[in-house]
Amino acid sequence: MKNIAIVGASGSVGTQTLDVLRKEKGIVLSGVTVHRNLSVLKDIIEEFHPSAVAVTDESIKVEAEELLKSIGFRGETSFGSEGLIHIATLPDTDTVVTSLVGMVGLKPTIAAIENGKNIALANKETLVAAGELVMPLAKKHNVRILPVDSEHSAVFQSLQGSKHEEIQKIILTASGGPFRGKDQTFLKTVTREMALKHPNWVMGAKITIDSSTLMNKGLEVIEAKWLFDVDYNQIEVLVHPESIIHSMVEFVDNSIIAQLGAPDMRLPIQYALNYPHRTRPVAKSLNLLEISKLTFEAPDRETFRALDLAYTAGKRGGLQTAVMNSANEEAVALFLENQIQYQEIVEVVEQAMDAYRNLGEISLEKVISAHDEVKTFVRNKMKR
Repeated sequence: MKNIAIVGASGSVGTQTLDVLRKEKGIVLSGVTVHRNLSVLKDIIEEFHPSAVAVTDESIKVEAEELLKSIGFRGETSFGSEGLIHIATLPDTDTVVTSLVGMVGLKPTIAAIENGKNIALANKETLVAAGELVMPLAKKHNVRILPVDSEHSAVFQSLQGSKHEEIQKIILTASGGPFRGKDQTFLKTVTREMALKHPNWVMGAKITIDSSTLMNKGLEVIEAKWLFDVDYNQIEVLVHPESIIHSMVEFVDNSIIAQLGAPDMRLPIQYALNYPHRTRPVAKSLNLLEISKLTFEAPDRETFRALDLAYTAGKRGGLQTAVMNSANEEAVALFLENQIQYQEIVEVVEQAMDAYRNLGEISLEKVISAHDEVKTFVRNKMKR
């Protein structure tokens, strides 16, 4: 029997994790957090009976307490950022699914690692902003970082049974997003509604926007560097519109191993929770005859400049990836609020990277302080 906690249970990855649990009889849900979605929290408690819950939006504390009392919840309850830490460090938890979006996921992930919990990682920002700190910490505490992103899970699966020195190249695949084949002129017309229509995946709003700009793939490049201990020149991105091959590894003998599957996040979630075992199916089987063909193309780096910005930030090192990540997080929020134009997302990220090039060596304190400072920079820069 395995006990897991979900930090961010009401989001896209969180709800799909719950769907996996419905099919897995050997996994118990020990704790969950939601931000303010009390309806989802009520349903989770009544179905899965966790021993501890947290609501991170403290403005609804009274309402949450009344709800929990009305349904007879007798477990532990906590609130705010401390609630995230509490759920991430529950004594009886084996694995923490970190499915929060944004830098808010960093502290609870680190706390979970320090308490010896394995991490099913869906929070990109943890490694993008602080991979240089997080990976050695996981090694120190003998903790596994199990990737939940479909691309990194595919690489992880492709590497099973191989040695690190046998890796020649990691090939991350990208759908290309909703604007594949479009040019800069078209991007000037993009609205919030257009950018939120991903052709293949069902994801949260922020990740969907990142996918459309190819920033999501840039973040994944940085994650891959830390997860698999490779250089940036060993990571290639290919556009694969069908989203069937989730990523590949080329080895020193020039052979390539790929992982294929339906575009369904429940597959990598299930693999992370059951590793190293495979159990019953949670997604539909592939019919290769129906698919017929798989296609690949190079990403359009001139139109979608976010990808190269990520490579640049990664190669600069230090706090550059944290700066890029925080600037992008704030710029996407502004776009979703209809405060800036679509093409301005990447423009202001580049400006922030240039403005904060000399922040010295990385530390957790600097990552956290830079996050707030960079977000303020972006807001001020984009004031109308």
